[in-house]
Amino acid sequence: MTVTGPARMIFLAGIGAEDETGKPGDIRHLGDFAGQCKYSYEKIKTLLAKHGATLGDVVKMVTYVTDIRFQQLYGPCRTAAFAGQPLPAHTFLNINQLAWPGMLVEIDVTAMVPMK
Repeated sequence: MTVTGPARMIFLAGIGAEDETGKPGDIRHLGDFAGQCKYSYEKIKTLLAKHGATLGDVVKMVTYVTDIRFQQLYGPCRTAAFAGQPLPAHTFLNINQLAWPGMLVEIDVTAMVPMK
């Protein structure tokens, strides 16, 4: 991914299936990786929109999962979220634990929005 010209950078970290309307640690779609992945991308889209960006402005992502077998489900989830837009640079990591018990996927995003 190459960015040319001046741009505003947006950093989103630790986006997962935590229910922002519940108490800290409430996880939506417990035990359902596909549901957590889809919900995480919905949150990412909403947060980017609040900053005047879309998934098309994402230049780098890091995805953390608690089981490498989720990789087979993650690819289609990511592709569906980007809906035909070019996919950004991406790192996929398997780790022991995420921010909250029951969380299966967590995503960090870097976006760059061209200056107007």
